[in-house]
Amino acid sequence: MRLETERLVLRELTNDDFAAWYAILSDAETMKHYPAPFDEEKVRQWLEWNLENYQNYGFGLWAVILKEENRLIGDCGMAMQCVHGKMLPEIGYHIHRGYQRRGYASEAASRCLQYAFEDLQLPEVYSYMKYDNKVSCGVAKKNGMRLVETYPDELNTFTRVYAITREEWLAAHVSP
Repeated sequence: MRLETERLVLRELTNDDFAAWYAILSDAETMKHYPAPFDEEKVRQWLEWNLENYQNYGFGLWAVILKEENRLIGDCGMAMQCVHGKMLPEIGYHIHRGYQRRGYASEAASRCLQYAFEDLQLPEVYSYMKYDNKVSCGVAKKNGMRLVETYPDELNTFTRVYAITREEWLAAHVSP
């Protein structure tokens, strides 16, 4: 699987990506909305989880490669996630702090939504994040998602859930 945008390539993560992936997920600033940065074992588990998602669902979080530098700068994609007790297709992203605030997460997420609705024909896609993650909330809004729920949880204090239906996405992206 390979998706492209003007500046990015999205492809499946592989075990060969471990070093670059570890540099991203072990960075405290990049992971500030998580309980803690990931250690090597947690990164290996995360990588294995994604490889299993590719096998089980045909999608997962994909490596985000910056074309200009041919560098892995993060991930973006879909995973089946437990959101307030329901397994839902969720768009998630992590962009290394050195590449944040340049629109890469929004660009990658937009391409993933296109794939979700045009190729996979999913009826609805979600994105969830810690209540104070304003940047991720902004990415969701920029991609046409609307806030559908805020609920208390032990991990995030409060979790915000955004969603967009296939019909909403098509209305915004397909010419009449």
